[in-house]
Amino acid sequence: MRMLFPTTCILSACILLASLSLSAALNLTLPHQHPDPEAVVQDVHRRLNASLSRRLLSSSSSSCGTGNPIDDCWRCDPNWASNRQRLADCGIGFGQSALGGRDGRIYVVTDSSDLDVVNPTPGTLRYGVIQEEPLWIIFSADMMIRLKHELIINDFKTIDGRGHNIQITGNGCLTVQYVSNIIIHNVHIHHCKPSGNTNIRSSPTHVGFRGRSDGDGISMFGASHIWVDHCSLSYCADGLIDAIMASTAITISNSYFSHHDEVMLLGHDDKYLPDSGMQVTIAFNHFGQALVQRMPRCRRGYIHVVNNDFTAWEMYAIGGSGNPTINSQGNRYTAPANPDAKEVTKRVDTEENHWSDWNWRTEGDIMVNGAFFVPSGVGLSAQYSKASSIEPKSAGLINQLTMNAGVFGDPRDNSAGISYPGFSGGGTSTTTTPGGGGGSGSNGGDGDYFGMIFGSDAPPAKSSATSILLSLLIILVLYTTTNHGALLSLQVLTL
Repeated sequence: MRMLFPTTCILSACILLASLSLSAALNLTLPHQHPDPEAVVQDVHRRLNASLSRRLLSSSSSSCGTGNPIDDCWRCDPNWASNRQRLADCGIGFGQSALGGRDGRIYVVTDSSDLDVVNPTPGTLRYGVIQEEPLWIIFSADMMIRLKHELIINDFKTIDGRGHNIQITGNGCLTVQYVSNIIIHNVHIHHCKPSGNTNIRSSPTHVGFRGRSDGDGISMFGASHIWVDHCSLSYCADGLIDAIMASTAITISNSYFSHHDEVMLLGHDDKYLPDSGMQVTIAFNHFGQALVQRMPRCRRGYIHVVNNDFTAWEMYAIGGSGNPTINSQGNRYTAPANPDAKEVTKRVDTEENHWSDWNWRTEGDIMVNGAFFVPSGVGLSAQYSKASSIEPKSAGLINQLTMNAGVFGDPRDNSAGISYPGFSGGGTSTTTTPGGGGGSGSNGGDGDYFGMIFGSDAPPAKSSATSILLSLLIILVLYTTTNHGALLSLQVLTL
């Protein structure tokens, strides 16, 4: 008994410390996570109400306002082109603090080539985005930029395509990895393909080996304070926008999505706990022609979907797993003709007894052509009324708020569609490309995700909970090798 007491105490202390550590590890927060997401939701509504009120109070002959709080913030200034960086003060939602290159110099892209990804030419887009200093990047003319490999963007950069037709396509497309304060505005991003297994420069002082990318239009990985506004995205090999691995403080607004299968992925894997701190605002977008699913598909996190126009879908509009919070307010959902695809929502690979307490809410949404949203959790009760929504009085409000979604001047669903010189045909790739590039990063499967996409340049984040469990296991193994190992093992079994 004299040996049992100290052994049991040591083991109990180890288990207690491990339990406390595990509890802390499971209650994860991210450095840039907002402590009160409902306050951000209410701020979006306040700004929207203010813009709509200004529009109603102003005469149509003297006001340029549309009621869209982002556009009305800068477009009503006739001299906006001489004060481009004011755009950074016009954001809303979780990504509203994204500064981009607001406090830096103007950098003008004069060369549309992308010939050398290790030593890019000054004047190219690649040369601008890798610099250490804040830069507001604009373009000297209309450009089709065909990327040789993924474009790795450094901190505090704005890509501002206003005033010109800027198309970004090719291999890899835009990568926002372990950086913050990025604004991507008014550019076309399309026909992005997997690429990699090569050295790529990510800053003036660093060149790293990159594994094979997925072919996303915009890929966010461990990034924060990101704002994507007035972009048109289509025809990519994997997702149009993916935000994974503890990315947060993101707003995706005023953009136009079309001709794609898996549109938007938010969250890496159901078991990746840091994505619980992901916070994303999706506002004033138009989900247009030939879309199938994932508008978005959410894993964990808090996703605010407000005043978007969902023209149609083939499978579902909003999906999720891993208990994300989805707050859908003031959207218009137009279901397809298929009687088996009327539901807006999809709980992916999850039984109802597991998702019934997930917080999925619909408020002020317009359901067209038999569309229906299945709420759950506190979304079913009045307890969630703290974040009061803007209830559209008619479909005309959605038309008004999303009338300029995408790159300014682009055609919409009632036209012949968007054409891209130099590309014939289209449609998204749903097959797996040689080397495993096509889409494996989006399904959270068992493949070698990190080795395939990011190579040795970005090792996977280690779970603190896993490390604690491993440490406890080592302690137990050490004790079981002592003279009292059998007694210790018996105590473990009877705890």
